[in-house]
Amino acid sequence: MEKQFFLNHSKIDIYFKQSKDDFVVTEIPLYEFSGEGEHIIIKLRKKDLSTWDAIQILSDTIGCKSRDIGYAGLKDKNAMTIQHLSIHKQYKEQIEKFSHPKMKILETTYHNNKIKIGHLKGNKFFIRLKRVLERDSLKLEEVLGKIATFGMPNYFGFQRFGIDGDNYIKGKAICEGTLKEKNRKLKQMFLNSYQSYIFNQWLSKRVEISKLVTAFEPKEIADKLNMTVSQVKELKSQPHPFKVIEGDVMSHYPYGRIFFAEDLESESSKFNLKDRVPTGLLAGKKAKMAVGEAAKIEEEFVVQTIVDGTRRFAWIFPDDVSSNYNEEKNHFELEFTLQKGCYATELIRELVH
Repeated sequence: MEKQFFLNHSKIDIYFKQSKDDFVVTEIPLYEFSGEGEHIIIKLRKKDLSTWDAIQILSDTIGCKSRDIGYAGLKDKNAMTIQHLSIHKQYKEQIEKFSHPKMKILETTYHNNKIKIGHLKGNKFFIRLKRVLERDSLKLEEVLGKIATFGMPNYFGFQRFGIDGDNYIKGKAICEGTLKEKNRKLKQMFLNSYQSYIFNQWLSKRVEISKLVTAFEPKEIADKLNMTVSQVKELKSQPHPFKVIEGDVMSHYPYGRIFFAEDLESESSKFNLKDRVPTGLLAGKKAKMAVGEAAKIEEEFVVQTIVDGTRRFAWIFPDDVSSNYNEEKNHFELEFTLQKGCYATELIRELVH
């Protein structure tokens, strides 16, 4: 299933290729570093290297094991990225001597614990789109404004599915018992890809439903949506284009407890104010399931997996959104901040269609 676009504009012609000059990612740490402790915190800038590449280079150079280097999240290879790593202070002398053509230590400090996966608030992005005509720059600004106002679907990006885009097929086969994978990291990657694929399918379906509700009169689509006319009218009256459905598993935004949507008028209003968002299922054991009308849609995407499940924001609101058009070079530059686990490439996909 193709991922449904949330907005309805036609394709915008631009040239974009991830590179160190046109795609810059700056990690936002979860907490301030204390300045003292057993671990040296490295603020590292890398170019055209994955996080794993950078960690391997560091460990080989300073003489530690790669597992001894802490990191909060994996960053794109085809980009310039700035992120924080932690290494025990016994390697201080080697770190001070470290040099590499694609990596630079911008600054160091100390902290009392190792950085672990998830220890980040989010990421700030700078992206440059090229070959943008002036008339298209105006269209891009308009669309970017809508994304800043309404947010966007929180799809998993292509990076989640491997070079050939088929990691989810291997994950499905592992769940069905038709494929054995001995490498634990690969197995987990394939299983996560399968969860992500199903989530994207569900979210695309929900975007499609929301667009139908917006575009048609309730009587025209009630049967198609398997809802009553009054239910469709209630959805149509909601202020946000993405519709909250009775029984949705909601979450306070940008973090907080989860709960079921009961009073749709209240929940949709607070969603429109960016106070809470509907969540989608990452299929697996122990996951909280939708109820009511939302469950009727979700049950189509409930699959058997051998991993724990959870919920993921169905919708996100990019922060600090800004843009600039360089008329001389026909470059459209934009900056924005996303929560951890969200994909900048999905914002670009929605922006240019």
